[in-house]
Amino acid sequence: MSADGSGPGVSQSERLYFGDLPLEKTFVTSGRTITEADVVAFAGLSGDFNSLHVDETFAASTPFGGRIAHGLLVLSIASGLSTRLPVLVALQPSLLGMTEVTCHWLAPVRIGDTVRVELTFTAAQLTRSGTRGRVTERRVVLNQDDVRVIDSTWTLLVATRPLAGE
Repeated sequence: MSADGSGPGVSQSERLYFGDLPLEKTFVTSGRTITEADVVAFAGLSGDFNSLHVDETFAASTPFGGRIAHGLLVLSIASGLSTRLPVLVALQPSLLGMTEVTCHWLAPVRIGDTVRVELTFTAAQLTRSGTRGRVTERRVVLNQDDVRVIDSTWTLLVATRPLAGE
């Protein structure tokens, strides 16, 4: 936490609030390669040892032609990549929670694929209290070939900027 209590490395002047978010602007994360270790660790953590993810012989006999990463693993990695975007680092101290995620898996992700996220703030609606608002983000995950593998919508609850003297 920084000296002013605003969060890790974000000063009060750099902090973003509900009204500051740039609607319809797209932010792009760095890429991250999905590894064998990612798939094995996620299987262990989640308990999801579906043969499509952990058994090459079985997976080779499916329409996928080989093992694929867990969809929730890729969604989790996309979440982590997104949190490193400077705009979300600045928003973090004002973020009150996530209320909804809708996800469509469009294509498989394989071990060795490199994914990145395109994040766009698409809507913002003030709540009745006036002290917070719902922000909608679209997060599209693309692989190294620019194939859309996930299209998701995230709804966040974000604090409004405090009035002077608060």
